Amino acid sequence: MKLISISFLILLTDQISKIYVKGFYFPFLNLVHNGLPQSRSIPVINKFLYITPVENPGIAFGIDLGPDFKTIISIFTIVATIGLLIYFFRIRKSDFLMRFSVAVILGGALGNLVDRIFYGYFYGYGHLFSGNVVDFLDLRLFGFFFMNRTFGVYVFNLADVAITLGVGIMLFALAKKHKKNIRKEDQVINDNLSLDGE
Repeated sequence: MKLISISFLILLTDQISKIYVKGFYFPFLNLVHNGLPQSRSIPVINKFLYITPVENPGIAFGIDLGPDFKTIISIFTIVATIGLLIYFFRIRKSDFLMRFSVAVILGGALGNLVDRIFYGYFYGYGHLFSGNVVDFLDLRLFGFFFMNRTFGVYVFNLADVAITLGVGIMLFALAKKHKKNIRKEDQVINDNLSLDGE
C-alpha cells in the first residue's frame, strides 16, 4: 500500500511543475504567476535540455486528431488509469519491481489525466474534458550530438518521464521473472534426468 504514495507524489510533482509553467492566480492568497512564455525556449543545458512551454491538444508526440477526439482520449485515459489501479491492487503480493513500475506509470497517467479533464475549464479555454496537456521539457538529443538544434525536438513533461521510466522498469521486471522461470524449468528437467539416470 505504501507504493501508492509514489503515484501521488509523482502526480503532485507533475502538477506543481505544470502549474508553474502555465501560471496561476489565487485571489484569496493574493498570489499571481503569469507562467512562462509559450513556445519560447529557455536553455537549461545548452544544445541539450531547454524549457519550452507548449500545449499538446492531442496524444503522444503532439498528434492532434481534432477536438471531438479529445473527449475520447480523456475517457480512454480514465479507463486505462482505473485498469492500472485495479491491476496495482491485484498484484499487491507480487514482485516489488513490478508493483513499483505500475505505481510509477499510474502517477504519470494521473498527471496527464488531470490536464485533460480540468485544464480547459480552469484556464478558461474550454469545458471539462477539453484540456491540453502541458509539456515543457525540451530534449534535443540530436541537436546535442550533431550541434544542430533543427534535428528532432521532442517536448514532454514529468508525467511522460514517469510513464516511460515505469514501462522500462516493468520490462526489466518481466525479463527478470522470465529468466527466473527458465532457471526453474531447467532445474526441474535436470532433476528429472537425474532421477531417470538412477
